[in-house]
Amino acid sequence: MSALALSVLLSLVSAVAYAAGAIVQERVAVATPGSPYAPLRHGGWWAAMALNGLGAGLHVVALAYGPLSLVQPLGALTIVFALPMAAVFVRRRAGAAAWRGAIMATVGLAGLLALTGGADNDSLPGGERTVLALATFGGIALLFVVARRMHKPVVRSIVLATAAGVAFGAASVFTKTVAVDWTSHAPTAEWLSLLAIAGFAGTGVLLSQASYRGAGLAAPLATVTVVNPVLAAAIGVTLFGEEFRYGVAGTVLALGCGVLAAGGLILLTTERLSASRPGSGAPRESQDRPASAPVPPPGGPAPRLVAARTRSKKDGQTVTPPALR
Repeated sequence: MSALALSVLLSLVSAVAYAAGAIVQERVAVATPGSPYAPLRHGGWWAAMALNGLGAGLHVVALAYGPLSLVQPLGALTIVFALPMAAVFVRRRAGAAAWRGAIMATVGLAGLLALTGGADNDSLPGGERTVLALATFGGIALLFVVARRMHKPVVRSIVLATAAGVAFGAASVFTKTVAVDWTSHAPTAEWLSLLAIAGFAGTGVLLSQASYRGAGLAAPLATVTVVNPVLAAAIGVTLFGEEFRYGVAGTVLALGCGVLAAGGLILLTTERLSASRPGSGAPRESQDRPASAPVPPPGGPAPRLVAARTRSKKDGQTVTPPALR
């Protein structure tokens, strides 16, 4: 097997692992709606972290065997794999609008990253790393505050997923700087960058877990999948001197791909908003039926309310309780 084929295979398996981890995280969020720290005590959450760790490890190995311009677009297949996997394993079916939004976001992201030029072996000096870390943490904190003020659960989840994507993208940028500057003679020289990677990765995991509350699977996962590499590509273009391929034409195409990806996210968000609207998917007759009325079994006779009667010991009369008269 060639190095390129091995890179493609590892990228595909990595995307499947990420998709499986996202599905488990979403199910844990549904099962623990109370405390935001309840997932930490849930065994499924740790299984999801193991799947995410497997996906990250395979992604790093794939980058070692293949070019960044190939491996990163393949990582966008996470959302495409997640929708059918969720339908098969947890019976959570996505609507047609969710599928269209996921495909639009994936195609736009793949086109954007495919137009990004190859990365040079450049790094960031210590001062720029500090400014980037502080600015990114400040942006994440601002998004978190904005999310707390949102009343609609779906909108709040999208904002949290955006913050998670920013955190993961920053972790990727610092991972690149460590990989370029790492030397076996001074392994502790990058400890500040390693702490930043751990901080961004941990923050991204917690924010992504919180984003699955009230928004299902498709919209938060698509948001993280798009924001993460787009932020990394933007930092690569501005700070690492990377450029879009094909000059001005490539830049225009990249902007079009970004608009396509954003349109997919908007479609996913509106689909989840309409699905979460009260009474949007329930039959009309079930909405109009009183909550206390019994539902007759299919094909069977309607159940009857039998009044409990008590016989008075004093005069022998039958008395019906007031609540049943």
